[in-house]
Amino acid sequence: MADTQQVDESKPDDGKQAARAERKAAGLAKEIGAFAREHGGAEGQIAYLGQKGARIVLVGEDGGWGDLVAPTHAVALRAVEKSGITVHEDFDGDFAAKVRTGPYEWTRMAGIQLGGPKNA
Repeated sequence: MADTQQVDESKPDDGKQAARAERKAAGLAKEIGAFAREHGGAEGQIAYLGQKGARIVLVGEDGGWGDLVAPTHAVALRAVEKSGITVHEDFDGDFAAKVRTGPYEWTRMAGIQLGGPKNA
């Protein structure tokens, strides 16, 4: 099967899109760095979101977690590269075991079953 690449020919690429993508990656890298400093370090994983872009899932050394959304997978890759964090291919095994959830997550994810607030 041949590799294909989708090209948007409706707008000429005069470098503005590349500059915008680099600025977005730099902003995301700054947020990743702030997360890492707050949580004693961080590791991440990038997941495709389809047309919405890519999700950067972050897990801190203290078990705290969060995520960011990049407009494209390439921007997400550039952001984690600029931030210097370790990136995992999958969200499983030892990496997933680092996540620590608290009462908020338990009531939001299983609120009805555990008698917590309804997820409205």
